[in-house]
Amino acid sequence: MGRAKLPRKSTNIDMTAMCDVAFLLLSFFILTTKFKPAEAIAVTTPNSVAAKVAPQKDYVMVILDANGKVFLEMDDESKKEAIANALNSSRNLGLNTAAFKKSLFFGAPFGSLSSFLALPEDQRKGDKLPGIPVLDTANNELVTWMRVTKEVYMGEKEPAFLLKGDNAAKFPAFKAIIDAFKKNDILKFQMVTSPEAAPVGTDLWKMNQKGEKIEE
Repeated sequence: MGRAKLPRKSTNIDMTAMCDVAFLLLSFFILTTKFKPAEAIAVTTPNSVAAKVAPQKDYVMVILDANGKVFLEMDDESKKEAIANALNSSRNLGLNTAAFKKSLFFGAPFGSLSSFLALPEDQRKGDKLPGIPVLDTANNELVTWMRVTKEVYMGEKEPAFLLKGDNAAKFPAFKAIIDAFKKNDILKFQMVTSPEAAPVGTDLWKMNQKGEKIEE
């Protein structure tokens, strides 16, 4: 006697609710996502196997772009205000202290620094700015910037001094920055590079695998 065949019934799943949830999630992520703004100073840093991450606060960073232009960036607004007052006092620049304090970076000679601060933030682009003069050994203005910065921090913990240079930057500008550091007894600074993984089999790779900390 043959087996009785059971009638096949098609499965029907209502996907309406799932589609609604998917579109709601998609709308949420689109509306809340913040895209990283384009950097005002385009710098392609060289790669390195870095064991130490550059600090994100309490730093003073010198930036060198591919064209040899030098810029200065710092994060402490109170110290920036003190630097503006010191420059006004020593060089009579007439800087707008409030604008100086809010500026994300500095990239102009002292003579045109007031005009630089008067520019809208969206017009302060590295490729359109002259940068801080450093190549004239008789007038390396970065020396003054570093001197005033050290004086402002005198008696307190010094910031982390960073140097972020483009991979295509030429040596004379780099040397001028180092000279400005040396003339102000800044003998310890950190290079900002693009980190990459340690080569497999090296001592650093083995230490990372074991989770060991690297002594500085």
